[in-house]
Amino acid sequence: MSIQYCFPSVNSSCRKEVRTGPAYIFLFIVLSCVSVFTVFLNLLVIISISHFKQLHTPTNLLILSLAVADLLVGLIVMPVKIMELIDSCWYLGKIACSVSPIIYYLSMSASLCSLVFIAVDRYIAVSDPLLYSTRVTVCKISVFIIIGWSFCSFYAIIYLYTNDHLLLSQISGECYGECVVFVKDSWVIIDMVICFIAPCSVILVLYSVIFTVARRQARAVRAVKNGASKIQRAKPSNSSETKAAKTLGIIIFVYLACWIPFYVTSLSVESVTSSSMVWTVYGWLLYLNSSVNPLIYAIFYSWFRESAKCILTCRIFESSSSRFNLYPERF
Repeated sequence: MSIQYCFPSVNSSCRKEVRTGPAYIFLFIVLSCVSVFTVFLNLLVIISISHFKQLHTPTNLLILSLAVADLLVGLIVMPVKIMELIDSCWYLGKIACSVSPIIYYLSMSASLCSLVFIAVDRYIAVSDPLLYSTRVTVCKISVFIIIGWSFCSFYAIIYLYTNDHLLLSQISGECYGECVVFVKDSWVIIDMVICFIAPCSVILVLYSVIFTVARRQARAVRAVKNGASKIQRAKPSNSSETKAAKTLGIIIFVYLACWIPFYVTSLSVESVTSSSMVWTVYGWLLYLNSSVNPLIYAIFYSWFRESAKCILTCRIFESSSSRFNLYPERF
């Protein structure tokens, strides 16, 4: 069997390895469907929250930020990783090799940042529902989202710059046609602390408090049946906030289940490179999280199902569609 090269006209070209067996063809089809599925569902979330005025709430704005990060994963990160999985060569050049990891780290860190903000939002809503509307507004949340995305962009740039992968002159490889991110051992620890241990600790602490408050509220709701009229007036709000907290708690659990294997393995692998099969497997576990989040919305949120029906049936093009009632059970 003759040896093939990525760029036959270049002396320093990498050897070409095209994986075209039945298993890889099946994998290519499945992962391509996952990518399309991820883009489609997150677009539904983005269009729904952006278009329908009834959904312009602080919590939904944070969900919108999360959906944008997940959309970047499905639209850019997944197709690039599929290409790398099927063909070992990098054909997009050094500029794309430098930019694509920025998008990767930006989308992943922005997703986590949105989850942290969501946890804080739910904590305030459940622990102090009477003052929630004054303490948390759309304007304030918008500012925090901008700050969060700016921090994530800055972190991604610093991360890649210190690992010699940002400037074109810094990008190096064993041969031409290769795009590999080499992560220094020190940055494996730093990244674990900044992007996993610290934010996830905050999330877990907040949700432990949230569910403690939720159980206390559940006991209060049960007391309504015994004639506690004062508690009865607070029941609808508390019930709604508790349900939202539980739903978003599932999102947190799924996120941790996708990320824990990646960071646990990073401590036991000597050479951490983006071309390693270990990181291919655990990397795709991370990407699948971006597909799961909108599914959780579809299962638990009635507003998402109603808005999706309006979008898919083209009712969204009606002149008054932005004012549609997406909570018919409330009336």
